Amino acid sequence: MALIGTLRNKMGTWVVVFVFVAIAAFILGDIFSGNSSILNWGRNSVGEIGDRDISYEEFQSVIREREANYFLQLGREPGEREMPAVRQQAWDLLISRYAIQPEFAKIGLVVTDDEIWDMIQGKNIDESVKQAFTNQETGLFERDRVVTYLNQLKTMPQGSEARVRWELFQRDLKPARERIKYENLLIKGSYITKAEAEKEYHMQTDVAEIKYLYVPYYAVGDSAVQVTDDALKAYYNKNIERYKTEESRDIKYISIPVEPTSEDSAAIRDDLKRYVLELRTTQDDSTYAAANSDGQNPFSKYTPATLPPFVNQDSLVQGKVFGPFLDGDNYKVVKISRIFNDTIYSARARHILIKWTDTSDAAKKEARDKAQNILRDIRGGADFAAKAREFGTDGTASRGGDLDWFTSGQMVKPFENAVFAATRPGLVNNVVETDYGYHIIDVTNVKTNIAYNIAIIERSITPSDATLNEAYRKAEVFASDISDLDDFQAAAKEHGLAVLDAKNILAGDRRIGTMGEARPVVQWLFRDASEGKISQVFDLQDQNVVAIMTNEVEKGYKPLATVRDEITPAVRNELKGKVITEKINGLKGSLEEIKTGYGNDANVYSTSDLKLSSNSLPTVGFDPVAVGAAFSLETGKRTKPLSGENGVVVIEMLNKTVAPTTTDYSTYKSQLEQGNTNRTSMGVAEAIKENADIVDERYKFY
Repeated sequence: MALIGTLRNKMGTWVVVFVFVAIAAFILGDIFSGNSSILNWGRNSVGEIGDRDISYEEFQSVIREREANYFLQLGREPGEREMPAVRQQAWDLLISRYAIQPEFAKIGLVVTDDEIWDMIQGKNIDESVKQAFTNQETGLFERDRVVTYLNQLKTMPQGSEARVRWELFQRDLKPARERIKYENLLIKGSYITKAEAEKEYHMQTDVAEIKYLYVPYYAVGDSAVQVTDDALKAYYNKNIERYKTEESRDIKYISIPVEPTSEDSAAIRDDLKRYVLELRTTQDDSTYAAANSDGQNPFSKYTPATLPPFVNQDSLVQGKVFGPFLDGDNYKVVKISRIFNDTIYSARARHILIKWTDTSDAAKKEARDKAQNILRDIRGGADFAAKAREFGTDGTASRGGDLDWFTSGQMVKPFENAVFAATRPGLVNNVVETDYGYHIIDVTNVKTNIAYNIAIIERSITPSDATLNEAYRKAEVFASDISDLDDFQAAAKEHGLAVLDAKNILAGDRRIGTMGEARPVVQWLFRDASEGKISQVFDLQDQNVVAIMTNEVEKGYKPLATVRDEITPAVRNELKGKVITEKINGLKGSLEEIKTGYGNDANVYSTSDLKLSSNSLPTVGFDPVAVGAAFSLETGKRTKPLSGENGVVVIEMLNKTVAPTTTDYSTYKSQLEQGNTNRTSMGVAEAIKENADIVDERYKFY
């Protein structure tokens, strides 16, 4: 019994120990299983919006919604090139859902079912609905198509693809209308007072006549001032809001271009030679060309007006095959598949247009006489092209009046009739009048309705596998045995490669400097990189890139060390301004006398139409502080030396004309209201986002 009592008393402790061991075993088993939710914590997140974690699954769900919306509007699935924009739309939608829409709820803003109906079928059709149901041929919105489509949906089963797409599409209408109503509340709550309108009136109409002394900062050599760490720190602290930043990275990188070699070009040309033989004997030119060409138009109809430039008149024989030949970066093999008579006519001509100065009979007679005299000179042996360059009054004059080939309906009727009536090449007997003036016409090719079916097999000159492998191998050789930035730069010099910089790369960026599309590099920077770490070789299709991360900036404010080079010139100018000001203060007399005393670096300028709304002074450039100081002066008074953006100025007021008081400031009030509207519309979302503590980690997956 004593033993049982002891066990009973100790049981609580043993239970605790047992439970602890069991939990520990469970956790350790989970960790070492490779599927640990603990080790994977945060890896499944694409970011945070406010206090909400956005999982990969949720983000993918919204992407699918955006894809459905894309299909409904354009009738096709988004391709690889469109998907980055679709993903961005999905992210913006989540921001709207979790950061912006809660603001609507706080003020009780709602969109009713009646409003949704109005956006789909009523008087205020939403733009996305209009786009989805606009006739592509007429460009007109067709309300009946909306009704028909909705009736068709009613006959479809719940959960069908079409119904799901429409429900998602319709669901997007509500937040869009909520956003408009919210912005309108803010916009309508903004009011411009009469005093504000009156101030704007004077800013735009008051005029000052001033004279000013200007000494640019470059008048003082850089070596004459010393930029200290304390001065840099003081400037940085004073202007710290300028250096607010998102999380960013800086890199240095080298790029090894991947370009086809002469051997690659020759191999592609030799490969195309077999198509010459096969194209001669094939019975279905269009199918054969479509199956074997990289080009967009393997088989098309052409007229003399639309013949490609690589087809000359000597080649226009039915059944003739020529090539391979080089056209830009492509080799081509061409077959004149069929020559036939079309329903469309074309012709070629050149002309000299003589315009009249006005539509009076006298002006028209003068233009007609001039045109007839030119026509007479050409008949007498004068060169048509030279006369066109001398007297032509339209864009064809520089090319001797040549209009090239044109088809029926391209020219105004009197001109077309004259050209198409010609039975042989040569001058049209009389000048031809159109709404543009009088034309002297030379028909270079009479009208014809001949047309050609042409098959074109096209191959781009691209690097071979061997070339791709060799370029990649060079990049790997470069990257081997590099451990830090010094090694990186030394290796670049040894291999004759330029080291390029890219700064302030953000997590959402897709393009970097000369790399162009470089999303894999961005993902590496934010997933795996650290300062001084060398990347793997990135295959970016037309180049291989190796990078090293040189700096990492967390969200907040850029450190002083990062912006030191940026702010040093500004601090140096401040110090130069003090030197210049001290020298000016030691001089007396008029501005001209001070200029003389200062030396050649000082100049005196004047302007008679300075307005308070201006932000700059002639010659001085951008300097709103100087402009404001000028208008604070009474006539005959002078400012103290002012250190501005580009130098030091001393302003003297010669005369100030204040616009008379008026009873109507409505124009200026409207301008200010419009400015407020634009700022409100653009700034609402940004202000909400800024306070939502958004963390974007989509780079983990995309």
